[in-house]
Amino acid sequence: MIDPATLADGVAATMSDAPPASGAGLALQILLLMTVLSLLPAIALTMTCFTRIIIVFSFLRQALGLPGAPPNQVLTGMALFLTIFVMAPTFADVHDQAVAPVVRNEIGATEALERASKPLAEFMLRHTSDEDLLLFHEVAKRPRPATRAEVSIWVLVPAYTLGEVRTAFTMGFLVLVPFLVIDLVVSSVLMAMGMVMLPPALVTLPLKVLVFVLADGWGLVIASLVRSLV
Repeated sequence: MIDPATLADGVAATMSDAPPASGAGLALQILLLMTVLSLLPAIALTMTCFTRIIIVFSFLRQALGLPGAPPNQVLTGMALFLTIFVMAPTFADVHDQAVAPVVRNEIGATEALERASKPLAEFMLRHTSDEDLLLFHEVAKRPRPATRAEVSIWVLVPAYTLGEVRTAFTMGFLVLVPFLVIDLVVSSVLMAMGMVMLPPALVTLPLKVLVFVLADGWGLVIASLVRSLV
């Protein structure tokens, strides 16, 4: 077990060895860190794979015809932990390159943010098309960079978000098609049998849930999402 006195002496020695920061510089660093902390929800939504996962889950729930099952809290929790699973290598690089050095007082807050953005930028570049990058460079009237590595983070984030939404809608459409076929078949059978007064949803809902469970639908959807991101 670590002796508290020894730990306190080590912390005091580290603080005494650290270069003194001016009042204005320290205030700016604190302001910068507070700004980043306030933007963490937006970063989680736009700079990770959370957007793709939650949109596909929403399409799936709509396709099943179950607007309240699973609840929003469950879908959000599943999407969050899947995002952590997919982004674990990137988060590890962020920790090694930015978090650990700033904890050891080796770098400042500004340099830590610059280092932390590089692994996230590499992840986003792998899933961003050249067309989306070109679109936002033209909209922003920025000169086209020579290589993808030179793309500014301010252009990369909206381009990546656009690509994620487009991909999520494509996957959502593929999820909708089998359930749409079931709806059409059931409606046609009911009309052929003259049961026009029977709501088709009473038949299609249990049938779609049965088919989804027998086909291990959750496993297929989650596996497809993870494979599309790694």
